[in-house]
Amino acid sequence: MAGPGCILPSLERTTMYQELLLATDGSDAARQATEHGIDLADQLDATLHVLSVSEAGPQAENKQDRLRTDPDAEAATAVDEAEKAATRAGIDATTDIRHGVPQEQIVDYAETNPVDMVIVGTAGRSGLEHLLSGSVAEEIVRTAPVPVLTVRDQS
Repeated sequence: MAGPGCILPSLERTTMYQELLLATDGSDAARQATEHGIDLADQLDATLHVLSVSEAGPQAENKQDRLRTDPDAEAATAVDEAEKAATRAGIDATTDIRHGVPQEQIVDYAETNPVDMVIVGTAGRSGLEHLLSGSVAEEIVRTAPVPVLTVRDQS
């Protein structure tokens, strides 16, 4: 039997989680999810697929918002930071950037690629803020074809 702190209790179970999908947007919650994803990939000797979704495009045509932020650059920075952290830890990592609605693109990636688990950070919003904005992580949990590990922002 495995000791305290071990995520999975037996070696036989580790073979089912060899391809982990880490969804990141560079937020504090995503950085914490990245740390958990890297630790889990290390324990399981798994590959980490790092995905970020840029919301640039026709659905984000508000020019004022585009002047303040660059969604493509933010997505590229998020995957680059996660990939560098994985590489420093000796974890094999692949990266991808998609465009569209984050939860839809993350679930689509999980459906069309050989991943065994999705890892995603959550801001832990509640009340009216949650009802108005919804939750990317919650939608992924409801619709992903594989187990989803959510990591709550602890900052």
